[in-house]
Amino acid sequence: MDPDVAFAVWSGERARRVESVLERLLPPGAESAEKLHDAMRHAVLGGGKRVRALLAYAGGELTAADPGSVDAAAAAVELIHAYSLVHDDLPCMDDDVLRRGNPTCHVVFGEATALLAGDALQSLAFEVLATGMREPGGQIALLARASGASGMAGGQAIDLASAGRRIALSELERMHALKTGALIRAAVRLGAACGRPMTAGENDALDRYASAIGLGFQIVDDVLDVEGTAQSLGKTAGKDAVQRKPTYVSLSGLAAARERIESLRVEARAALSPFGSLARRLLEIADWAAQRKH
Repeated sequence: MDPDVAFAVWSGERARRVESVLERLLPPGAESAEKLHDAMRHAVLGGGKRVRALLAYAGGELTAADPGSVDAAAAAVELIHAYSLVHDDLPCMDDDVLRRGNPTCHVVFGEATALLAGDALQSLAFEVLATGMREPGGQIALLARASGASGMAGGQAIDLASAGRRIALSELERMHALKTGALIRAAVRLGAACGRPMTAGENDALDRYASAIGLGFQIVDDVLDVEGTAQSLGKTAGKDAVQRKPTYVSLSGLAAARERIESLRVEARAALSPFGSLARRLLEIADWAAQRKH
């Protein structure tokens, strides 16, 4: 089977798997807090690339974990990601009306319910880890750091503060590492934690891989915001320029952005060399993430 076809089959199967897990974990819309539950389901189900879940499952393959043992980790990182998108889209943040090809949560359900839905999704993510993972204490701490002030939330704060300013490229990369990269790193590490214990050297190699693709993923987003369309992206295109946000493209240009994406792809692949064939899916994700069009 062609490697690209094989990856498409694997990634499609894992995406459907985590969708089923999320469907089961989310509260049904028929319960008493029906509007809140509907908003949570709107934010999570039926769309998205499921990149973080794929990384968790691929990390699990690295340590010979059964996919069933990775389900909680994969679902938890997708719930955190979904909550962050709901909050990012609010008028007080990026004020966006389109996400995954659909109206954003606050457009459909109102700002107050969208805010509560994000809060509830975040809480559910930690509940899933606490009840679904072996020795969850360390994994809860890992996800909390990745999503809090020293990770995703901190990166969003830098993003908001940077609008209209020209910042150094090093500061932009730090912002991306926090806002996007931290949760991507957590996804890989949480998945790998579901299998055999890893050595300190293996953990370091995995961190270097995840850091590279996390930064590369966001730079690709910067490029697509310039070159993509709302139809291809499933979200508003060109909004970074409208909001005067610094991006890799605005600071360095398209050619340099593409060169940086490729160098990070090479860096990510090199980091996985100690793992041999066990890293197959992580290698494929690195290639896909660098070459994606949406």
